[in-house]
Amino acid sequence: MTIDLPPTLGLVLAGGLARRMGGGDKILLTIGSKTILDRVLERLRPQCKALILNANGDPARFAATGLPVVPDDVPGFAGPLAGILAGLDWAAAHAPDISYVVSVPGDCPFLPRDLVTRLHAARASQRTPLACARSGQQSHPVVGLWPVSLRDDLRHALTKEGLHKIDVWTGRHGVAAADWPDAPVDPFFNVNTPQDAAAAETLAAQHPGA
Repeated sequence: MTIDLPPTLGLVLAGGLARRMGGGDKILLTIGSKTILDRVLERLRPQCKALILNANGDPARFAATGLPVVPDDVPGFAGPLAGILAGLDWAAAHAPDISYVVSVPGDCPFLPRDLVTRLHAARASQRTPLACARSGQQSHPVVGLWPVSLRDDLRHALTKEGLHKIDVWTGRHGVAAADWPDAPVDPFFNVNTPQDAAAAETLAAQHPGA
């Protein structure tokens, strides 16, 4: 299926607390001679019209990226949906020609280079407003495609309903799944623990093209 890709903003979610890594910014860990964040940006940048980071705290620690750093505006570390809302709000305010935001975790060093195309294709073919990634039988709700037009509904869900589970909100609107194989390297492998970081280093060495 051939589709015209709408202008899409890349949103890298780096607002978590990284408790399983002992705190700090796990996306600044090095995998295969590059930080995880550099690997994410390198893969996502060619697919998007623009990129932003969602992160809380001092934005200066990401100054080297040259990207806008957008904090949550829902208090209390409200989870990934708060970061996604921040990205949708930023797009509406600063990039009115952009109609979709694609979100990715900042801790996925093997993101696919066809992510945006395949998410849009899934959305279009299944006629849903939303799409998310799936590898093997595992769904990855945070790796998703979000229309800016739904930002007010998402804000209401977060601030008035206290809803924080992605699947519940996306299920209200309709979400398509875009599929990838999970071998030899799962493109959505994420680094949550020191053991994950070691495994990612091994995978990067064994599969340099991944």
